[in-house]
Amino acid sequence: MKNVRQIWQETAKQLEKVYDQREAENISYLLLEDLFGIRKADILAGDLKGLDEKQLAQAVARLLDQEPIQYVTGVADFYGRKFLVQSGALIPRPETEELVDMILKEIKPENPRIMDIGVGSGCIAITLSLETGGDVFGTDVSEEALGIARKNADSLGAKVTFFQHDILSKELPEKELDILVSNPPYIPQRERRQMNTNVTAHEPGLALFVPDDDPIIFYKRIADEGLKSLNKGGKLYFEIHEHFASEVKNYLEQIGYSEVTVHQDMQGKDRMVGGGRG
Repeated sequence: MKNVRQIWQETAKQLEKVYDQREAENISYLLLEDLFGIRKADILAGDLKGLDEKQLAQAVARLLDQEPIQYVTGVADFYGRKFLVQSGALIPRPETEELVDMILKEIKPENPRIMDIGVGSGCIAITLSLETGGDVFGTDVSEEALGIARKNADSLGAKVTFFQHDILSKELPEKELDILVSNPPYIPQRERRQMNTNVTAHEPGLALFVPDDDPIIFYKRIADEGLKSLNKGGKLYFEIHEHFASEVKNYLEQIGYSEVTVHQDMQGKDRMVGGGRG
C-alpha cells in the first residue's frame, strides 16, 4: 500500500503537466489537506489517514483541466480562516488580505459601521465583522454570490447583513457609514485574452470585467454614493487595477475626498486607494 508521502509525490508529478514543479507540489499539499484533512506534517512523516483515491483522481483531473485548486477543494484561506468558495464568486486573493489589513490598521471608531460593495464570497465583510465587532453590511448584484457569502458568515459566526443590490443603478441601502470598501470589477474586456484560462474559464466574468471605454465605472459610482452615505471623517477604500490608480485617485480628489492615497501591494504594484470624506 502506498503511504501518503508517495501519494503526494505522485499527485505533484501529475500536476507538473500544467504547473511548474514548486507550484505543483504546493497544490498537491493543499489538495490533500483541504480534501482529506491530511496536514503537511502527516505527509512528511509518511502517515496514511483515510484517503479516497477515486476522489483524489477526480480532483487531479479537474486541476489538469486548469480549474483553480480552491474550486476543486471548495475552500480558500483568507486572513487565517477557511472560506467556502464556489464558481459563483471570485477566489479571495492575497492583495485583498492586504486591503483588509490596511483598513484594520486605520479604523478609528469603536463598533464601526462598515459596508462592503460586491461581497462575492464575503471574505472582506466577514473578516471586518469578526475583527472589529462592528455593524457590517454587504451587497452584491449576484444572488449566487450572496448565497455563498451567507454560508460563510454562518459557518464562521459573523454577523453581516446582506443585500441584493445593483450599485450602478441604486442608492446604497445604508447611511451613516464609517467605512465603505469595495473590490469591484476592474479588468477591461480587452485584457481577457491575456489572462490565464484558469481564471477566464472558471471565475465569474460578472465580478471581473468592465467596459473598455469606462474601466473605472464602479469606482466613480461607489465614490459618488459614498459622499451621501459616509459620516463626516468616514473612509473609502478600494482595491484597484494597477494601471488605473491615478485615474481613481484623481476622481476621488475632484469630487471632494481628502487625503487620497495610493498604496502598493507586496509586489510593489499600485493596488489600493484610500480617501476620507471631509
